[in-house]
Amino acid sequence: MAAAAETDKVTVALAQHLAGFRYEDLPAEVVSAARRGVLDWLGCALAGSRHSTLDILVSTMHELDTQSGFNLIGRNDQSGLLSAALINGQMGHVLDYDDTHMAGVVLHASSPVLAALLALAQMSGASGTDLIAAYVAGFEAGVRIGQASPGHHKGGWHLTGTLGTLAAGAACAKLLRLDPQQFVHALGIAGTQAAGMQQNRGTMSKSFHAGKAASNGILAAKLAQRNFDSSDEIIEGSRGFCRIYSETAVPQAVLDELGQRWEIVRNGHKPYACGVVLHPAIDALIGLRKQAGLDPAQVSEVELRVHPLVLSITGVVEPQTGLKSKFSIYHCAAVALRDGAAGVAQYTDQRARDPEIIALRQKVKVHADDTLDNDEAYARVVAGGREHTIHIDHAAGTVANPMSDDAIREKFMANAVPVVGADRAERICAWVAELEKQTDVRALMDLCA
Repeated sequence: MAAAAETDKVTVALAQHLAGFRYEDLPAEVVSAARRGVLDWLGCALAGSRHSTLDILVSTMHELDTQSGFNLIGRNDQSGLLSAALINGQMGHVLDYDDTHMAGVVLHASSPVLAALLALAQMSGASGTDLIAAYVAGFEAGVRIGQASPGHHKGGWHLTGTLGTLAAGAACAKLLRLDPQQFVHALGIAGTQAAGMQQNRGTMSKSFHAGKAASNGILAAKLAQRNFDSSDEIIEGSRGFCRIYSETAVPQAVLDELGQRWEIVRNGHKPYACGVVLHPAIDALIGLRKQAGLDPAQVSEVELRVHPLVLSITGVVEPQTGLKSKFSIYHCAAVALRDGAAGVAQYTDQRARDPEIIALRQKVKVHADDTLDNDEAYARVVAGGREHTIHIDHAAGTVANPMSDDAIREKFMANAVPVVGADRAERICAWVAELEKQTDVRALMDLCA
């Protein structure tokens, strides 16, 4: 497929491309990335389905709903269409275990996109190839609009809420097979709903952004399907997304290698249930713990050199809750050394308040180094009077050091088995492994309910 031509009509060009490409146009590596993403996200949603945050949200939406029939992942329950997207989107992101795109944006695209698509598919019907094409379209929209808005994150916006809304809107427009003009309007309606503030990191409201993005994306596409209109320039217009959400706007970046470079292939997956910028330091400390056989009780000093984003995003010194501890480099360093792990169990309220973890957190010193890449870290640990050092070039789960298919599967099983049991978890794995052959996505949602 040829790259899009240079044009001032960025929104129109993007919509035409996304509406026009077919599943058959997708390279094998794109289809593989989609399968990996679906399995990984479903595991995160299943694990998150038991979080107390979801109890509050589900009971509230049940009180407000006048509709039902749409499955809630991992809860043996149903709700209305928009509520299901909202709830499933939040559960996929509540543990901060979901995938992260890092190529110019920090975007958890799968939570809003898949939550929206899997809910909408229960209404409209969809095959596995329909799901893959729509999932890919969502990635293209969300990531590329983010790349056109390079100051967006710096402005304090939570990109999973803002860009995630556009991504979900594009994905749903693709699933509904909207024509190019309707697709333009779906992007415009999504863009005008885009919201989410970084101030809410470490609270229930942070993952709420992902759910709202999913719900808003469905609404945008369904309205556009009925010819509800919007601006044709929601991305590049004088008051468009990349002008008002970013101090620097490069709208033509949306069209760079469009149809040749597929953003889902550059997605990353998380081995740890916390903010992605923390992962290089966690890799370093778990690596040192294994290599040197460190006894946490003998650790007297921990010194980390990290990318500046680590302190600006995850600099919480004394987290009091599990959700807040996911944004504390000090807590992450402590559990990595104490437990040799940074999974779901390391980020509970109880772990955040554990005296042993608190004591270890207080020994951690962190230095920002703007010469480091965002997936790089150095660590120095003194234990029993001996000094140990390590350098991580690329954190596990990044494009340069990806999780293997086996590792994605192991993560899924660890997340899913406690919720749905080993047999159903195996059946979900088998279903997703042949995603492109499936005729009705509703069967997947029945397995995951």
